Amino acid sequence: MPGTVTRAFGYRFDPTPGQAGEPARAFGCVRLVYNMALAARTEAWILRRERIT
Repeated sequence: MPGTVTRAFGYRFDPTPGQAGEPARAFGCVRLVYNMALAARTEAWILRRERIT
């Protein structure tokens, strides 16, 4: 649209040494759950030709 202004905002995340491990731990948990779901889905397809969404 003519006449519109686009703005961007930048944010910086500087955790303290005590906070630095928390994101890594959270993403590790997410990866574990994803891998477990992927294994269940793969097993269902190989054994029963069942699709799990």
